[in-house]
Amino acid sequence: MSLLRADPPVPTQAPPDTSSARRYRPELQGLRALAAVLVVVYHVWFDRISGGVDVFFLISGFLITGQLVRASERGRIEFRPMWGRMIKRLFPAALTVLAAIIVAGWLLLPQGRWLQTISEVFASALYLENWRLVADSVDYFAQHNTASVVQHFWSLSIQGQFYLVWPLLVALVALVARLAGRGLRGSMALTLLVLFAASLAYSVVLTGIDQPMAYFHSLTRVWEFALGGLLALGIQLVTVPRAVRLLLGWAGVAGLVSCGLLLQVGSVFPGYAALWPTMAALLVIVAGATASPFGADRLLSSRPLEYLGNLSYALYLWHWPVLLFYLVLRDRAEAGIAGGALVIAVSVALSVLTYHLIEKPARESRFSPALRWGAYRFGVLALLPVLVLAGAWQVTAEQRAAVTITADDPDHPGALARTEGFMYTGAAEPELVPSFVTLHDDFAEIAPELCTMAGPRKEVVLCSTDTEGPPARRIVVAGDSHPQQFLGALLPIAQRRNWQVISMLRGGCPFSTESDIVPGDQPCMDWNTDVIDLIAEIRPDVVFTTATREVRMGLTEYTPRGYVEQWRKVEELGIPVVAARDNPRYDFEPSACVEKHGRDAERCARPRAELLSPEPPYARMASLPANVRFLDFSDYFCTEELCPPVIGNVLVYMDNNHISATYMTTMAPIVEEKLTSVLDW
Repeated sequence: MSLLRADPPVPTQAPPDTSSARRYRPELQGLRALAAVLVVVYHVWFDRISGGVDVFFLISGFLITGQLVRASERGRIEFRPMWGRMIKRLFPAALTVLAAIIVAGWLLLPQGRWLQTISEVFASALYLENWRLVADSVDYFAQHNTASVVQHFWSLSIQGQFYLVWPLLVALVALVARLAGRGLRGSMALTLLVLFAASLAYSVVLTGIDQPMAYFHSLTRVWEFALGGLLALGIQLVTVPRAVRLLLGWAGVAGLVSCGLLLQVGSVFPGYAALWPTMAALLVIVAGATASPFGADRLLSSRPLEYLGNLSYALYLWHWPVLLFYLVLRDRAEAGIAGGALVIAVSVALSVLTYHLIEKPARESRFSPALRWGAYRFGVLALLPVLVLAGAWQVTAEQRAAVTITADDPDHPGALARTEGFMYTGAAEPELVPSFVTLHDDFAEIAPELCTMAGPRKEVVLCSTDTEGPPARRIVVAGDSHPQQFLGALLPIAQRRNWQVISMLRGGCPFSTESDIVPGDQPCMDWNTDVIDLIAEIRPDVVFTTATREVRMGLTEYTPRGYVEQWRKVEELGIPVVAARDNPRYDFEPSACVEKHGRDAERCARPRAELLSPEPPYARMASLPANVRFLDFSDYFCTEELCPPVIGNVLVYMDNNHISATYMTTMAPIVEEKLTSVLDW
């Protein structure tokens, strides 16, 4: 977000009672300060979202629309100097913080978070971070990522896009209005009204369908800028009695403060719920200056809030990385009261330094927007160091990610180290694989170019491996991400034996007749129905899936009734099913623990008896379908006593419940032997 101050200094005394139609509104600086404080406090102490960002969007729409319309009425919009001023106000503080994040991240962040952070730094520097987060919001595994230290740049990205597009929009409306012989303000109001309605409707619909995507999507936020623009155009027409304005001002402040407490902003915004903080800010702006010692504007126009308003941009930029680096250093999930106070104090101190040493000098520098391309040269000079630093970090990450293993690697036997009679012949303590840098991407899949949609009436993605001529066997892997893990072992087998592997996978949706993970997930159940239809059409030699699931870490493993019913449907088709017992689940990431504490840290392992029952749950079930063959690989995830995070110098887990593709690949000979044995192949 940009907390720009394009106006003269705020007077220290209470302003005289005026109408709402004023170009300079000192209470806006206090409103910015209040919104920024709420963002920081709610993030640091309550782990909640306040709605303050929505206030910034409305204020930006209010200020910029008014400035652009007035410029158009005077003659035309001067794009080059206008965007130049934006560069000088936005770039210095933001790029300073990004450079600091790169250095601190390089030194302090676990390597598993490097690639995510680097890609988001690039996106943030180019004002595309919100679109990066939109892409992550629809990626099943990206939802498990730890929050990025630059995630808060999503709002700055939307704001930057707004500053680029909005002047063009106003100029276009002004041109059309002039050609049509109509008034600019009326035409602009009609345009903003259409944008407001369309964007709000889209925001409500998308929030109901995919809230994480809606939260970061630019088009779901346009209505907030448009509402601010409508307010800028209409506020001159508003005459409100002073007593009413007193009530409106405090009602707006109270609404803004209470928004994050009363609403689950992080899960219901933007949608119609975002009308709460934006309307609260609107009330404050409509209330204007009351000249009353009891007015909210007296507080918002005070010297402390004026100064805090000056710091608000830098404060927003600093508080999030300071909070996350604090949590990383302390190895904690929450800051706590004392830790939160320290985070806020450090953020404020950095904001003061940034404002006085970076922002103000940059605005007063010789790179004047009035000089041709002066501010743009300044922007390029400021951007280059950040891109160079991020690029150097990227090169370092890629070098560390280059560590791979080959078949029969003596240094990295992985699961083979758990086979009977194994003798280790490798180095004493080789580097662990996969690299911590790429660990969270180390998950097995069939190449995307081999995948297609099953058909116009089936929401199933079919992925099929290539074979040399007719395949010797055809295996369908069906279910969620847990049977998908076994692709790491099945694909090498299939390549060697000329089998065709066909995957039908949906994250969070097991192969079942019921919604076992999300109650009432009708799309998942419909998907499973389509999968059975496709299996009937394809008629593979076997269907491979999982036999159990866990609710959480501990002895919670069970075989859902829906699994068994789905197996019966396959039995009716005369096709065998191979169901593998699921791997143990943790309440932490074992591999991340290893990175932090070392491969021999006892805290990174768990007793087998705490994770696995002596026998799988299906062993106690009666009347199981006759077509099902069960495989249990628990002895390759755990020893007799422990479930360690490292076996055979290979990291077993990519997160808290998914096996790394590298480790699963080392299981290929084991899976091959057991699979062919139970199927008599």
